[in-house]
Amino acid sequence: MWHDRIEAGKDLAEALVRRGYGGRKDTIVLGVPRGGVEVAAEVAEVLGAPLDVVVVRKVGAPGNPEFAAGAVDVDGNVYGNPSAGVSDEWLKKAAEPEHAEALRRLESYRGDRPPLDLAGRVVIIVDDGIATGLTAQAALRWLRRHGAAKTVLAAPAMAPDAVRRLETEADEVVALDTSPGFSAVGQFYASFPQLSDAEVTRLLAG
Repeated sequence: MWHDRIEAGKDLAEALVRRGYGGRKDTIVLGVPRGGVEVAAEVAEVLGAPLDVVVVRKVGAPGNPEFAAGAVDVDGNVYGNPSAGVSDEWLKKAAEPEHAEALRRLESYRGDRPPLDLAGRVVIIVDDGIATGLTAQAALRWLRRHGAAKTVLAAPAMAPDAVRRLETEADEVVALDTSPGFSAVGQFYASFPQLSDAEVTRLLAG
């Protein structure tokens, strides 16, 4: 267990340095809002890499919004969860407000700053923890379409099933804790407050 996301980010950064990502000029760090950005800020500082966000949104299942029926990226691409048992038509409709929220968040977080050019770069996606991996999968596929040369998915804690699934999507997966008893990301932190949009914007501004 980590005290907070800052401590977890420092540990994750050390693991990435050991894997050769420290001080590289071709590397970009992207945080997954909101909590992942706080971890990513620590990673970017230690690696000496620029920091930005990758915004993807979960589409909650009918009657159980915490369960991911799908995910949508800022370009409007929708990814379904085959185990959710929902129709493509339902998923597309349910994804519309989440797509709008993704665009709102991206505009709010980035402001007037242009997006980082991902083409030909090593891109490290950082989250504070990964349970199902559906939104991470959407983010990785979005990066591929935008020209990333290599994708690295990094999180302090990751469910074992998610690791296995995402190893087929990312070029490299870095997780510090893959305990089989994973039930929620918050279990790995003593302090796990929800971040505000203003806090994310502050972290991105450096």
